[in-house]
Amino acid sequence: MTRIAVFGYSQTGHACLEWLLDRGEEVVLVATHEDRPGEAVWFQSVRQLARSHGVPTVALDDPRTPGALARLRAAAPDLLLSFYYREVLPDAMLRIPGRGAYNVHGSLLPKYRGRAPVNWAVLRGETETGATLHRMAPRADAGDVVGQERVPIGPDDSAFEVQTRVTASAVRLLAAHIEALKDGSAPGTPQDESAATTFPRRRPEDGRIDWSRGAREVHNLVRALTHPYPGAFTDLFGGRTMLWKTRVPGLAAHDNFPGEVRREAGKLFVACGDDHYVEVLRLQPEGCPEVDGERYAAERAAP
Repeated sequence: MTRIAVFGYSQTGHACLEWLLDRGEEVVLVATHEDRPGEAVWFQSVRQLARSHGVPTVALDDPRTPGALARLRAAAPDLLLSFYYREVLPDAMLRIPGRGAYNVHGSLLPKYRGRAPVNWAVLRGETETGATLHRMAPRADAGDVVGQERVPIGPDDSAFEVQTRVTASAVRLLAAHIEALKDGSAPGTPQDESAATTFPRRRPEDGRIDWSRGAREVHNLVRALTHPYPGAFTDLFGGRTMLWKTRVPGLAAHDNFPGEVRREAGKLFVACGDDHYVEVLRLQPEGCPEVDGERYAAERAAP
């Protein structure tokens, strides 16, 4: 049997670890994170899954400490696999497993290196993304590619919907290459550094809507940040109002300034910088429950 150490978190980490355990692989250590205070935890717990199978589990928020390195050495893995673990593992860790260290990233590398790759791809209006299995290097998401699978992004897909597809692709990639990973024969193709793009971690305050942008850009921001993510927001409706669902109706907004609100035929529209409207389908005024745009428009139009 090949001794495997897993570093994992979030939906993809849980799905890939579950696949390994169900297959009967010898997982000798699982490293994960503590949940961050205030962050919505919408995915199943990697820690609980590992413990339910009797796998030694440790929370390593900083893998660069001497204790973290000693813990991995004590586990003596032949292979290290990382699935959405948030920190870059130091070179000293990557050298421990004799058959290598590999990561699954939620994009078609070398595009969208870094944090929140699916959210960034949706926000930027991409029509596809994917999952990449690659060798780990001391620099994030830069190692040789073992395999990739493409994932489509529809014009109204939310980041959550796309992330769920990416997770399924990650499991398929793992299944396709697990034997080569275990025996050390996995192929590797160097990434094209000239095509690389890198994006930072997104923060809740990055969700403020700029109505001077085009309607499609605003819509992309909303669907990239909607549930279970922190959400896009505006002050147009009084206080911080979250917009959870929008659409682009193709309706021209001539002679309207960006951010001007229009209620028509029971619907709620906001003008954008490209002289087109975004229709607000679902919103949440500050301190209030979520409400459909049509209901909100009807209530505000009532005498």
